[in-house]
Amino acid sequence: MSIPPPSGPQQPQGPPEQPQGPYAQGQYPPPSPYPYGAPGAPGPYVYPYHPYGPYGRPAPVNGVAIGALVLGILCFVPAVGLVLGLIALAQIKKKGERGKGMAIAGSVLSSVGLALWALVLSTGSASDFWDGFRDAASGQGTAYALAKGDCFDTPTGSLEGDAYDVDEVPCAREHDGEVFAVVTLPGGSFPGDDEVERTADDKCYALQDGYAMDTWAVPDDVDVYYLVPSRQSWRVGDREITCLFGSTAENGTLTGSLRGDSTTLDADQIAFLSAVNAIDTALYEEPEEYPEDDLAANQAWAKDVDAELGEQIEALRGHTWPAGAKRPVADLIEEMQAARKDWARAAAATDADTYYTHYDNGYEYVDGPTTVTARKALGLDTTAPTYEDDYESGEGSGEESGGAGGLEV
Repeated sequence: MSIPPPSGPQQPQGPPEQPQGPYAQGQYPPPSPYPYGAPGAPGPYVYPYHPYGPYGRPAPVNGVAIGALVLGILCFVPAVGLVLGLIALAQIKKKGERGKGMAIAGSVLSSVGLALWALVLSTGSASDFWDGFRDAASGQGTAYALAKGDCFDTPTGSLEGDAYDVDEVPCAREHDGEVFAVVTLPGGSFPGDDEVERTADDKCYALQDGYAMDTWAVPDDVDVYYLVPSRQSWRVGDREITCLFGSTAENGTLTGSLRGDSTTLDADQIAFLSAVNAIDTALYEEPEEYPEDDLAANQAWAKDVDAELGEQIEALRGHTWPAGAKRPVADLIEEMQAARKDWARAAAATDADTYYTHYDNGYEYVDGPTTVTARKALGLDTTAPTYEDDYESGEGSGEESGGAGGLEV
């Protein structure tokens, strides 16, 4: 039923009013037949509690709780994380925000962190921890932090495989390796393990004689190894190839430094070794193909040896030798001149047999008695190295030798 409008003069007609709700304007719902609160009577609608505001929007997450959880996980400043967790719990209770679980977790983790820090400080381990953290960040304490001339031990005693750390030791005592060069690679993306190792082969074998100029003083069981960056260490800035000497013998070690350069040799020794090492380098460039398979390549190499001999003979002649070494060096120069003629003939040989004849004659003076006498007069090592193992295994210098291996850091 509806309540009629009050009597009286009619109001002016205007545009119709839009209905508002289930009843037109000015109308009222009928009274309920039930008294308020009676059984079955509808009462005021009570919204159930839920963590959402109007229109289903979630209550905001307390920002302080988030900060407490992050600091609790990191444990860098646990005291701050604990304080933030307690503040967050109070704010959440007061404002009805979310994040109670995060606040509690952050407080608990921060409490654990505080206990750990207290234990570290009480045992004196804080300094060790910080030093290790700093070294890891800067590359110190790892293999590639070694410098030229350093001697070291590895945790396993091996110079092959992976190395996460090495211990620097005095060179006078037994050690696993001795660094003779450090090569810095260019920046950019990681070039790959194969490319890094190829570069290490090329660079390290080329640099070994610059550190140990007296190659006769290097034991026969010593070979070139290297420490190279791994893909993981490259990501933190490792760009160094560390070239080193190590023993190829099982469980072998080194004793004493192998260094023989301007820091340990005199001017006469350096002049002599520079000349003979240059000739040795030229000899090491012998082609892999035999003369009967590629005579032209071997002729070209013999020509290069001839030219190198001529250059180094002039260098030896031009140096002023001490009285005790003048005659021995002069005798060596005479033999080098004879050898040079044979290398020139080998370069002009028309068949493999003729080539081999002059090739053998050209090698006769190398590491012979005259060389030993000159070395003795100059105070250099007089024990000629053996090359039998290298030739039997097809190894030479540089990449062809294969190297004894390397470590990734």
